[in-house]
Amino acid sequence: MTAPSGYQQMIFVNLPVNDLDASKKFFTELGYSINAQFSDENAASVVISDTIVAMLLTKPFYATFTDKEIADSAKTSEVLIALSAESRARVDELVDRALASGATSSGRTQDMGFMYGRSFDDLDGHTWEVIWMDPTAIEG
Repeated sequence: MTAPSGYQQMIFVNLPVNDLDASKKFFTELGYSINAQFSDENAASVVISDTIVAMLLTKPFYATFTDKEIADSAKTSEVLIALSAESRARVDELVDRALASGATSSGRTQDMGFMYGRSFDDLDGHTWEVIWMDPTAIEG
């Protein structure tokens, strides 16, 4: 299936959070913005890029979208969210900023020369991996 010409597919990652205001503050401290048009007392739309949006949902609101039990992400891994970065320095900058804003380190630094990554758990325990890959390694 081919997308219409000019169409750019987006991803909306929906995450349950314990404290919406604290989570909004955390993600704005990482340099992301909140789209007020799609935010209210139950949800915050965090703009990560033109095609990536994290929807932070209070747990009661999140529960209206699923019949499944909401995972306790502080104890259970429900998803690994991987974000690309334009450089090794940007990986370190973003993860260091997250740690300074209340995140906890998750896993160890992975350095394979052509690929570099670090990860953190946000305030609710959701794991975010930030990775850089040398573009020349992709070109083949």
